[in-house]
Amino acid sequence: MTLADNPRKNEVALDFPREWIEFLDPDDPDILIRADLTWLLSGWSCIFASGCHGINPGGAADGCCTHGAFFTDADDVKRVRKAAARLTPETWQHYRPRFKDATETDELDNDEGEPEPALRTATVDGACIFHNRLGFDGGFGCALHAQALRDGVHPLEYKPDVCWQLPIKRDYEKLRHADGTEKQVVVITEFDRRGWGEGGHDLHWWCTSAPEAHTGKVALYESYAAELAELIGKPAYDRLVELCQARRKSGLIAIHPATARNEPNGL
Repeated sequence: MTLADNPRKNEVALDFPREWIEFLDPDDPDILIRADLTWLLSGWSCIFASGCHGINPGGAADGCCTHGAFFTDADDVKRVRKAAARLTPETWQHYRPRFKDATETDELDNDEGEPEPALRTATVDGACIFHNRLGFDGGFGCALHAQALRDGVHPLEYKPDVCWQLPIKRDYEKLRHADGTEKQVVVITEFDRRGWGEGGHDLHWWCTSAPEAHTGKVALYESYAAELAELIGKPAYDRLVELCQARRKSGLIAIHPATARNEPNGL
């Protein structure tokens, strides 16, 4: 059986030693940033259309665009609707003049684990409606991503939140000290299979654990500068960069095992 037949056989285990760092948000001392240095200093990079096996069997050309993207809130919907209005039948294979025809109502578990109605992008023939297929004259891949590049803006300004945030996972926790004081904790880490919920374990392949996706020329904290700055704020990102650079110089990083398969000493 080849790697193409069973790509997940090459993935590293989900649990391994990680190195974390904590620092206060320069803009708000009541917010503590907890960052996964093992992930941020890894060599992960997106290999869509360049070796990606896809999350469904036979879906290599679709990457992780197989399922529709759930919107996080009204602002997310508004931003994507505005971006979609810039698309045409020449740039969007599954063009819909009305944005509501490009969305569907599905169910998503809330914080209590109870399913509730949630809006997401629709799917067409087994992939997101915004995913232009191979052979389309207007270009292959996400129509929103391509439009952002044509307009000279970062794709995070046009794509659904979940699409541009992957494979970074942002969580929120509450830290309560013995003296009664509290801090909001923002956790930045790897969006591994578990980030998808129970169904994540059934994915045909997932890139964050795969050595073939850990061949980037720069560390993730550098290649995802815009996304991280959007997730935690520019001042906090600038501080994160300082800490990442200092830790890299120390040579004591707990290296991501998928990166270590390619670069034993890290980036």
